[in-house]
Amino acid sequence: MKRCHLRPGAGIDGLALRGHERPEPGPGEVSVRIRATSPSRRELLVLDGHHPLPVLPDTVPGGAGVGEVVAIGAGVTRVRPGDRVAATVFPDWIDGPFTLDRAAQLGSSRDSVLTEFAVVGEQALVHLPGHLSFAEAAAFPLTAVTAWNALTGGRALLPGETVPTLGTGAVSLFAVQFAKLFGARVIATTSSPDKAARLRALGADEVVDYREHPCWGERVRRVSGGRGVDRVVDVAGEPTQSLAATALGGEIAFAGHRLGADASDASPAAAALFAMGAVLRPLAVGSRAQFETLNRAVEVARLRLPIHRELSFDEVPEALRYYRQGGLMGNVVIDHA
Repeated sequence: MKRCHLRPGAGIDGLALRGHERPEPGPGEVSVRIRATSPSRRELLVLDGHHPLPVLPDTVPGGAGVGEVVAIGAGVTRVRPGDRVAATVFPDWIDGPFTLDRAAQLGSSRDSVLTEFAVVGEQALVHLPGHLSFAEAAAFPLTAVTAWNALTGGRALLPGETVPTLGTGAVSLFAVQFAKLFGARVIATTSSPDKAARLRALGADEVVDYREHPCWGERVRRVSGGRGVDRVVDVAGEPTQSLAATALGGEIAFAGHRLGADASDASPAAAALFAMGAVLRPLAVGSRAQFETLNRAVEVARLRLPIHRELSFDEVPEALRYYRQGGLMGNVVIDHA
């Protein structure tokens, strides 16, 4: 079998593809044939040496991947051979708040999914929604769970509330669809009429062009009727604009920042945060319990996320470079078949 390995801080060019013996599961472990993976911003942070959590040399990278169970070790009860599964990004984070003792992470401190076969503990696995192909489900462990956490991990999102989403990355596209499930009004931001039309097709009620309105926070506030929005899913790291859009007592779910550069706006002053009474909540993907809950919701609603491009397992570096270019509308998927 083939498996990718990383060299911390060496970037995409530091990836090495090597041959290995196929691993066998031990007690409590499961062997999974990986069928599809999806690169994300987190992988680039890991490879470039900018990830906030420890990265071990020679680790198998990747964060989001799905496959089928091919063998189980002694004592395994959660899955059986033939099951379609995904591994959680934080294998030890089952439920409850995120703490450092749950911070071991696939693709940085533990081997992950850029491999043909992976052995993982059974506690890290969840079953996939039955209506999704492996390619459609590939991004779920990271970006879908992040979007779900952004909308549900703090104060509960209520029907009739307003949620802005930023851009057309996978987290934002999931957030548009999840917010509509809760009965929320969605104001999406993007940079082109074509993307605006596709966002509306996914459920966005309003779209703001951030190139036409660089201070998009004030524009989003006006579109919301002047009151401001209840929950911002901020994947760009623009707290000043997010704060300008947020209603008194609203929440900014801080799900990421731009790669290679600081956000375009200056950091908000403490006085502005205090005056708005806003909650700034950083996210660390989400727990297994959150993953299982979102999968039930996705299966009931028959949701799907667009796939922007598919590449083969032998094209992992190309897939990562393509993802880094940005401007995507949906997921980049690596087909391991």
